[in-house]
Amino acid sequence: MEHSLRTKLSLTIALIMLLTVASISFLSNILIEKEFTNYLIIQQEKRTQEITDSLSQQYDMDTKTWNADFVHTIGMYALYDGYIVKVYDLQNQTIWDAETCDMSLCTAVMDDISHRMNTKYPQMNGEFMSKTISITKNGKVIGTADVSYFGPYFLSADDFQFLNALNTVLIGIGLFSLVFSVIVGSILAKRLSRPILHTVTVTKQISEGDYDVRITEVSKTRELNDLIVAVNHLADSLGKQESLRKQLTADVAHELRTPLTSIGTHIEAMIEGVWEPTNERLKSCHDEILRIGKIIQDLENLAKVESDNLKLDKTQINLYALSEKAVANFAAEIDKKKLNVSIEGESSDTYADQNRVSQVIINLVSNAVKYTPEHGIIKIFISEDKQFVRLCVSDNGIGIPEDELPYVFERFYRADKSRNRMTGGSGIGLAIVKSIVTAHGGMVEAESHLNEGSSFVIKLPKNKME
Repeated sequence: MEHSLRTKLSLTIALIMLLTVASISFLSNILIEKEFTNYLIIQQEKRTQEITDSLSQQYDMDTKTWNADFVHTIGMYALYDGYIVKVYDLQNQTIWDAETCDMSLCTAVMDDISHRMNTKYPQMNGEFMSKTISITKNGKVIGTADVSYFGPYFLSADDFQFLNALNTVLIGIGLFSLVFSVIVGSILAKRLSRPILHTVTVTKQISEGDYDVRITEVSKTRELNDLIVAVNHLADSLGKQESLRKQLTADVAHELRTPLTSIGTHIEAMIEGVWEPTNERLKSCHDEILRIGKIIQDLENLAKVESDNLKLDKTQINLYALSEKAVANFAAEIDKKKLNVSIEGESSDTYADQNRVSQVIINLVSNAVKYTPEHGIIKIFISEDKQFVRLCVSDNGIGIPEDELPYVFERFYRADKSRNRMTGGSGIGLAIVKSIVTAHGGMVEAESHLNEGSSFVIKLPKNKME
């Protein structure tokens, strides 16, 4: 059974508050009861001492006699407090005995205290016990007092009333806290869930293909703001990918339609006898077929590189040597355009897939050769630090517009369609470069200025990465 986020947050906050208050109440009860018990035991000892001190005041040292009336009064007050007192002189003669004075009252007091304590604290197993205390005056023993009380401690009716009131207050606080936590939890849950629910609505719209929708709400919660930024970025990225997909469809259709139309026209003319099937015309058809094959090969290469199960055959390779081989592959084009190509820097070794890295360098050099005018300059510079080896391919060619530079590594992105068609490019070389470098755990960057030239930098980790 599913519940809304707001309901779950409200219930969670309420449960946490309830458990917190219940724990505090439980621990408070234990602590208060323990301290109160110690307090009662101390007070009980003080009360017995007070009784004996009061009794000592009723002895006349000169006449060596007791004031029986006051002894009776003290004994009766003690009885009402739950203490049964017996007073003896030095000859162990009874001065006053609570049980002899009023046995029925003593029995009633003992039964009342026993019933109350055994009902409220049955685990204590308390009982009445006696304690004999010497009665002294001016430092001399004048008699003894036998004080009986319910031990190890007992609570009066007022004490129980206090504890009941305390428990009532704690229960009231718990109920108030529960209601308060539900209200506060509901408010907090509403504030937290509102932007999340809005985000869910927007993500549903994005999943349905509406990539122009954005979340404009700003939250004071950092994590929610991060979520909003991420969703907006996702919508933006998907929108760009959708545009690239449409552009890809149009580009591929155009690239395939042009040679196929040319081949179809030529063959149709030769079939109908309009053209003679000369070697030159057949060669033209063959060139167009090769062009289609090149486009398909580029598509296959990109699919292979971007495959999730791409396996890299890593060995120790030298970037300087690979750069020399890449430049040698374009010797004819370089001579034809009279380009000045140089390789500088350190002869750096790294642990990588030689064929893949060669493909990266070839793609970068190929672009530099294509888009650099006659008598232009191409520089390849190799360097390294503690973590990376760095290869930079720069030229003084036609460059890339600044607003299009962030997209040059996107699949099938073409900054200038006519320029790519003229040079024969399929527009996916840099996408392959980025995929291969990323698979190695490296980075690729581009810097360019229109009509001034471009620089492409790849960084590959020096350490072995499995």
